[in-house]
Amino acid sequence: MEPGVVATPALVARPLRLEPFAALMLAPNRIGAHASARAFSRPYGEVAERFAAWQRSGQVARDDEPAIYLHEYTASGVTVRGLVGALVLTSHAATRDEIAVLPHEGVHPAQAVELAERMAEMAMNPAPILLTHRAPPELRELLRDVRSAPADRQFTDRSGQYHRIWTVRSPGTLAAIADGLRDTRALIADGHHRYAAYGLLRTDHPELSPSTNAGLAMLVDQEDTPLYLGAIHRVLFGLRITALDRLDPHVQRGLGPQEAVAALSPSTVVATDGHEWATVSLHRDDDRLTVEVLQDDVLPQLGRRPSAIAHAHSVDDALRAVARRRGLAVLMPAPDFVDVLRVAGLGRLLPEKVTSFQPKPSVGVLIRSLRAG
Repeated sequence: MEPGVVATPALVARPLRLEPFAALMLAPNRIGAHASARAFSRPYGEVAERFAAWQRSGQVARDDEPAIYLHEYTASGVTVRGLVGALVLTSHAATRDEIAVLPHEGVHPAQAVELAERMAEMAMNPAPILLTHRAPPELRELLRDVRSAPADRQFTDRSGQYHRIWTVRSPGTLAAIADGLRDTRALIADGHHRYAAYGLLRTDHPELSPSTNAGLAMLVDQEDTPLYLGAIHRVLFGLRITALDRLDPHVQRGLGPQEAVAALSPSTVVATDGHEWATVSLHRDDDRLTVEVLQDDVLPQLGRRPSAIAHAHSVDDALRAVARRRGLAVLMPAPDFVDVLRVAGLGRLLPEKVTSFQPKPSVGVLIRSLRAG
């Protein structure tokens, strides 16, 4: 892990429990990009009042009764579907085998504290953490039956995401969902800091209890509608490409960009300063991911530490970064979901910003109030 990062607390023990909640839902014209950002803008203490005013004017809907929601969204031709509910946090795992929610990254304590305070001021969980798992066949079939009925809500938001939402309140169906989740071990796909913030809300804001006994979560079946797992590239500021000479004979310089990128693999990373391109061959065993080998074995051999490390979700972003400021862009292969799950199951934390699960749902589709439980 990188300096200043600590482990995400393992709050939740099996069985994993998603409880019904009464959702707040922004109007479609307030969801997506800048529209939803305005809904949760500073001052955070006024957000709940802002939502109350919007509710009176029809810009926010609120369910009268608690429910679990089946939320399906489609972005750029990719459809993702998951159960949205209040993830119960009150059962603590005593052993690794008992853990229901597996983190795979560490968190910055200050960021988790900031998020907890923000949610306390807003008195809501504005967006679910994303969890992914492999659902048992019985649960998958049950949810297929749920979505055989017309959706309770469907719309396209301002970012172009198309949403369908089914409301689940039947006691029999809720009981069957609970039974289907009994043995689930879910991986945090997105929201490690929010997950940590849920725990801080419980301890630091007793005035919001019992709402803080749970946190908003969306559970996606990776076998049914998988999230795409992309790469996150590294930008090592302050380093020249000549720093790679220390890695001889594992480095090959003077390549063209197409030749270098074509060599990208779990055992080969690509480095460029924006002008010259190179590949670095890694000694990767079956136990460690590419990014672990890069951080633990390669970077210490470069002779000097980067002045700063940035992260880029696309090759173009990485190239733009080194065009603006001297440094090396290190292009990474996308990690494999099975490998990430294996590492998390072993209790090992990956370096910061290794996984990019996409697409994520727009903010504001389903919101959980901390004032209403």
